[in-house]
Formats: sequence, structure tokens, C-alpha cells
Amino acid sequence: MSLPDPRPDAPRAGRFHWHRTHPLAFDAVLAVAAFGCILFGAVADPHGRHGPRFAGHELTATTVVLAALACTALVLRRRLPRTVLAATCALTIIELVARSTDPRAPVAASAVIALYSLASRTDRPTTWRIGALTVVVLTAAAMLYGPRPWYAQENLGIFAWTGMAAAAGDAVRSRRAFVNAIRERAERAERTREEEARRRVAEERMRIARELHDVVAHHIALVNVQAGVASHVMDNRPDQAKQALAHVREASRSALEELRATVGLLRQSDDPTAPTEPAPGLGVLDQLVEGFVRAGIPVDLDLPPAPRPLPASVDLTAYRVVQEALTNVHKHAGEGARATVRIIHSGTTLTVTVLDDGAGRAGVPRQKGGDRPAVEGGPGEPEDSGGGHGLIGMRERVFALRGTVVTGPRAAGGFQVRVTLPLQSVRTGETT
Repeated sequence: MSLPDPRPDAPRAGRFHWHRTHPLAFDAVLAVAAFGCILFGAVADPHGRHGPRFAGHELTATTVVLAALACTALVLRRRLPRTVLAATCALTIIELVARSTDPRAPVAASAVIALYSLASRTDRPTTWRIGALTVVVLTAAAMLYGPRPWYAQENLGIFAWTGMAAAAGDAVRSRRAFVNAIRERAERAERTREEEARRRVAEERMRIARELHDVVAHHIALVNVQAGVASHVMDNRPDQAKQALAHVREASRSALEELRATVGLLRQSDDPTAPTEPAPGLGVLDQLVEGFVRAGIPVDLDLPPAPRPLPASVDLTAYRVVQEALTNVHKHAGEGARATVRIIHSGTTLTVTVLDDGAGRAGVPRQKGGDRPAVEGGPGEPEDSGGGHGLIGMRERVFALRGTVVTGPRAAGGFQVRVTLPLQSVRTGETT
């Protein structure tokens, strides 16, 4: 929807489009002007001895009546263009036949206006058919009943004016269609741009929400477990409670630091307080594992050196997958469970496997999928309805890189998470 133009010259520009906002009034004014021109043409003599002169011919009642009827019909030229053209052509022929003593046809001007109106409001084939018929009929009538000889300039003038009216109307129609097409294309582009902006905002919100979930879920899970341990042993083993509280303080400090880094991504690029540290990746995976070891989850890490640097998106996704999987082990397998993290590099893929032996405290339900069969998915696969937001966010990350996820219980007991991430397509997309 277009808004009013606040510039001072906006009312002046609006006056130039008065004929569009008041079409009936404009057609009435045009009809009055055409009536005056027809009457002037009826009495003017363009072939005087000393040039054109006024009152060279007598104004007859027949001309006045026919001109009034033709110009009245012009008021309806927008609503009934074909009917108005037929009426004006008929009145022009009647004038040519009736004025045998002065065989001129100034009423033909109304037919010229009607033909222009029809050509500007219909398609090109119709314009050419009706235009050609009008030119032939009026020119033939003029040559039969008009001035002598048959090739007099008045007769040829009717041929020229009707032909130019049809051509001009067709040109105006073509230009109007072209302008409308450009306007429609601009509006469509604007709508597409707005939809693309909304889509990107939604994707950015989803990405930020996923990052915040990965950061908060991991550290808050550790804080929750260690706080429960501290509360349980506070009276009997204060030294162990103190150690648990130290883990709580360290986990909360790490959570605040990662939250500060993640939220800092929302700052403007020129903000001097925005963090500049890189996103976490497999290079700091040993620090992540060490935190879980201190929290009571023994973790065996198998991380061979990478043959070449990983793409940033793959590096971050692999780190988040290990973080979420170990968080689930800590939350659902409980103390005493042992986890294994295995990273395998190949020429085209990176495979991340996180296993636990399920040897934790008994009776703890595996709410993140321990009671479900293994689920394997790829890009576009439906989400598993039984999992929490952690596994859903993990799958969204992996699917965004066209990877695959396998989660489910192991035959030997425990739970497994295996993620395969392609390297070639991601590296090609980042370089291009």
C-alpha cells in the first residue's frame, strides 16, 4: 500500500492525475471540447483566398444536432467503447449523406476520438480488425459522398486521422501494459525481498536459539547434578560437598562466558565490547571432556590429529554433538557410567561417535531416547517425536550440513550417538 507523498509538491503532482481519479468528469469535459471544435470546424473555411477564415460556411441545424449526439456518446467512451465507435461512425456517415450542398464531415472528429479510446482499451488484434474496418468504411463514405474529386484532401484527411487514432491508441495501450508489468514486477520483487528477509530472520533466530540451548543445557545439567550431590552429602561429607560446589562454580562461570560470546554475536560489528574469540571446535574438545570427568563421568577420548583443517561449520557441529551427547549421558545414565568419544577422519567425511555403557545408577529413565530403537536420518527426514530439544537441535545442525544421525540403545547396553558429516560439499560451499 502506497503512502501519501509528504513533499510540498505532492498536491501539484496529484492534479496532473485528475483525469484518472475523475474519469467521468474528464470525459464530459472532453466531449464539450470536442463539440466546440466540431462547431468551429463546421463554420471555418480553410481554403480562403487570404488563408483560413472564420464564418466561411453556414452552421446548419443538422450539424449541430449530429455533433451534439456524437459528443454526448463520447461521455461513455470508457464504458462502451465499441458502441460509442459505432454510433459516432454512423453519425459521421449520416452527416456526409445529409449535407450534399456542403459535403464536409466535421463530426468525423468524434469517430477519431472513439477509435482512439477503443484501441487504447482492447487488445492488438481487435484494434487492427475494428480499426481497419472503421478506416475503410469512413474513407469509402467520404469518397462517395464527400468533396469532389474523390481524392480531395478532406477525404484523405479522414483516412489519415482514423489510421493515426488506431495506431496512437495501440501505442498507449502497449505503454500502459509495459508500465503495469514493471510495477507488478517491482511489487513482486518487494514482496519476495520481504519474505526472504523474514525467512532469514527466522533462520537466524533458530540458529541463535540452538546455540543458546547447547550452551545452557550442557552447563545447567552439570550445575544441577553437582548441586544435587552437594545437597545430599552436605551433612555427612562436607569435603565432597565443597568439591561439588566448586564444580558448580566452574560450570556456571563457563556457562556465563559462552553465553557472553553467543549473545555478543547479536552486537553490531563496530561494537568494541563484542567478543572476538573463535567458536568452540574439536581443538578444545579435551577441555570439554575434562569438565565431564571432573563431574564424575569417565570419558575415553579417541581424537586422532586431523589430516587437514576442518570447515568451521563442521568443526562447530562436531563439538556441539559431543557436548550434547555427553550431557545426555550425565543426565540420564548417571554416576558410574563410562562414555567413549571417537572421532574418525576420512577423505570425505567426519564421523563422531559417542557411546556409554549404561552402567550408571539403576532406575534412571533414558528420556532422551534410551527406550527407543535406533533412528537414522538424513536431510529432510522427519524428526523423532520422542526425543527432547537436545536431539532435535543436534539433528537440525547435522541435517543443515547434509549429514546423517544414528541414535538409539546399544545391544551390549547403554546408548549410542553416531553422526556422519560430509566434508567435500561443505568445503566447496564455503570456498565459493
